[in-house]
Amino acid sequence: MGRTVAQTLVDSLTGLGVRQVFGVVGDALNPITDAIRRTDDIEWIGCRHEEAAAFAAGAQAQLTGRLAVCMGTVGPGSVHLLNGLYDAAKSHAPVLAITGQVPLSEVGTDYFQEVDNDLLFRDVAAFRATVASPGQFPGLLEMAVRTATARHTVSVLTIPGDVGGQELPDERQPRFSLAEHSTRPDEPDLRRAVDVLDASGKVTLLVGRGAREARGDVLALAERLAAPMVLTLKAKEGFEDDNPYEVGQTGLIGNPAAAGAMDAADTLLLLGTDFPYRDWYPQGKKVIQVDTVAEHIGRRVPVDVGLVGDVGPTVRALLGQLSGDRDTGHLSKARDSYATWHEAQERLTAPAHDKTLIGRVRSAFDNRDHRIRPEALAAAVDRAAADDAVFTSDTGMATVWLSRFVRMRGGRRLLGSYNLGSMANAMPQALGAQLLDRDRQVVAFCGDGGLSMLLGDLMTIRTYRLPVKLVVFDNQRLGMVKLEQEQAGLPEFGTELDNPDFAAVATALGITGIRVTETENLQEAVDKAFALDGPVLLDVLTNPDEIAVPAQPTTTQGWGFAIAKIKETVRSVER
Repeated sequence: MGRTVAQTLVDSLTGLGVRQVFGVVGDALNPITDAIRRTDDIEWIGCRHEEAAAFAAGAQAQLTGRLAVCMGTVGPGSVHLLNGLYDAAKSHAPVLAITGQVPLSEVGTDYFQEVDNDLLFRDVAAFRATVASPGQFPGLLEMAVRTATARHTVSVLTIPGDVGGQELPDERQPRFSLAEHSTRPDEPDLRRAVDVLDASGKVTLLVGRGAREARGDVLALAERLAAPMVLTLKAKEGFEDDNPYEVGQTGLIGNPAAAGAMDAADTLLLLGTDFPYRDWYPQGKKVIQVDTVAEHIGRRVPVDVGLVGDVGPTVRALLGQLSGDRDTGHLSKARDSYATWHEAQERLTAPAHDKTLIGRVRSAFDNRDHRIRPEALAAAVDRAAADDAVFTSDTGMATVWLSRFVRMRGGRRLLGSYNLGSMANAMPQALGAQLLDRDRQVVAFCGDGGLSMLLGDLMTIRTYRLPVKLVVFDNQRLGMVKLEQEQAGLPEFGTELDNPDFAAVATALGITGIRVTETENLQEAVDKAFALDGPVLLDVLTNPDEIAVPAQPTTTQGWGFAIAKIKETVRSVER
C-alpha cells in the first residue's frame, strides 16, 4: 500500500525539523491531523483561534530561522489565519500554512464554506497553490517550502478534503535541497562607500535586525568610525547588551540622544534595517544603506550609496579599506546625552517616585488616582526576569515600556508585531516560543486590549501546561490610541475598556492569577509570579494617563495634548 498525501506531508515536515503544527482541527484537515496523530516526532497544538496558531508559528520561525507550520481548515478556518500570516510575512519569518478546501468536485460551485484560497492569500503569500491531484503534491510542496525558507516569507498550500487521504501514484517523494547563501556588494560600490565614510567627520549608525548575526563586525565598525549606534526596536536583542556605542532608539518610542546623534551626523550608515518612519530621518545627510534586498535600498530615505549584500561580509570588506583613527567627540556627546536621559528614566521607576516633590507635582497632573506607573512595572519585570528570557510585547504602550525599561542583556530574545503593528500578538507569540523550549522563561508584555482580543487561547496555555508569564498592563484603555488622539488635540473617545479582573479569569481557567493594585505591593508580586513554576497571569492596574514623550516632541504635539486635556476635563465636569 502506498503512502497518502497526508502522510507524505507529515513525514516531509518531520524531515525538515518541524516539531509542532499549530491550528484548529476540521473536516478538510482530518487526514492530515490523523497522520500527525500516528507520528511520534511531531505534535499537534490545538489552538482556540487560527489567528493565534499563525502568530505562534511565526514566533517559532523568527526565533529559529527555520520553517514553522500552521493549519486552517475549509473557508473560515483558513480566513482566520490571515492576520498572523501577514505578521509573519512582514517579519520575514519562513512559515508554511496548510489550508483546507472543499472536495475537488465542488470547487467553483459556491459550495458550503468554499473560499478561493489562492485569491485570498495572494497579497500575503509569496507562494500559493491548490493541489488538484495527488501526483502534483510532491512538487508543489517542494516549491512552497523552498519559497518560504529561501525568501523568509509565507507560503500557502491548499489541500482539498478529498485529496489528503489519497495515495500518491508512484514513489516520488519531496526533495528540498535547501542551502544557505551569503552575498557581498561589488568592489566599486564598496569603494564609493569608503570614500564617503573617510570624508565624513561624524558618522552615525542606524542598526536593524538584519545585522544581528554580524554583531562583532558591527561593533568593530562603530569603533573604527567612532560612531554612535542608534538601534531599531528589533535590534535591541542583538546590540543593547555590553555595547559602548549604543544610544537607544529613535522614533516615537525613542530618546533625545538617538535623535540628536542622527541630526548631528554628516553621514548615516544604515545596516540591516528598513526603518519605515520617514519623518525621523534627518534631512541633508549623506546616506549609505546595506541590505540584502535591492528594492529596500532608498525606499525610506534618499541614499547616496546602496550596498546590496549581507551585513557581515559587507562590513568586513569596509573595515579592510577604511582609513585610521577618528575624533571621538561625536560619540562621546551622544553617549553622555544617552546616559543623562537614561538616569532620568530610571528615576521614574522607583516605587516611591510619586511621594517625592517632583512626583507629587507630576501625579497631580497625570496620575490623580495613584495607579501603578507602567515604567515601574516594566522595570520590576526586568529585574526579575532571567538573562535568557524570551520577551514578547503587544503593539502599543506595552511595547513602549518594554523598549525603555527592559534591557536585552545576556541571551534575551525579543518578539513583537513590530512591522505589521497588530494587536493581540504577545500572548500567542509567547505560546509558540514556550513550545520551542519548555524550560526557558517566556514573558509576554500584554496590553489589556490585546490580551482580551484573543483571550480564548489562555486555555491553550493551560491545556499544554506552558509556564508562560503573562504581564498585563491593565490601564483599562487602548493606550496608544488614546495618546494619538490627545496629541492631535482630540479628547479620548472609544478607548475605554470595561475589563474583567483578568487574574480572576486566569484562575477560573486553571492558571495562577495575581492582581496588583498598589505600588508598594508591585515588586513582591512580580517576584512571586516569576518564582512560580507554571503559567502565571499578573494583572497590574496601571495609570491610563501616563505620558510617553517622543524623542523630539513638537510644539504642535504639546499644544494638541494640552487642548485635549482641557476638553477631557470639561467633558468630565459636564457629566
